Amino acid sequence: MKISVILAHPNEGSFNHAIARSVLNALRCNGHCVYFHDLYKENFDPILPADELQEEAQLPPSIKKYCDELMESDGIVIIHPNWWGQPPAILKGWIDRIIRPGVAYEFLEGDKGEGVPRGLLKARSAIVFNTSNTSAEREERVFGDPLETLWKNCVFGLCGVAKFYRKMFRIIVTSSEKQRRQWLEEVTETVSRFYPKD
Repeated sequence: MKISVILAHPNEGSFNHAIARSVLNALRCNGHCVYFHDLYKENFDPILPADELQEEAQLPPSIKKYCDELMESDGIVIIHPNWWGQPPAILKGWIDRIIRPGVAYEFLEGDKGEGVPRGLLKARSAIVFNTSNTSAEREERVFGDPLETLWKNCVFGLCGVAKFYRKMFRIIVTSSEKQRRQWLEEVTETVSRFYPKD
């Protein structure tokens, strides 16, 4: 299988990077082809220019490469921290530029301008791993878990990815080494469950 893995955290010593290493190790041990992008390391430009708005736009080669890989992928794994109930800006820009019409979705003919989408992604499953310093109870009560809505409904649901799983690891700032090791074991188990040996 071909799996896209997208990491968005600026600190190479972060737990997000540790998660990414566990994801990559599990996928490669299971014999999968991996398209891995560390958006900060690659200096991904998150700004969507006006000339990329149209479906038939001529894309820069670097952006087209991301799009082509995403279209080829059988599965997707996204790793990022919870910042203000959102992904980091660099990842939001990746969504803007890569989850685009003609690549990830299209609008149905005769939808009366309502923008009814049809998902185009080949991937049938997606995993999102998040980190946070907010308790689960406060996340639900005060904020309503915006990341679940964003990824499950607004992104993957719209793009036709039927099977979705998200795990939030918390609270990172007070977690012990033992807890982090257990979390990384959970990452490996989750990835292997979704994407077992070919």
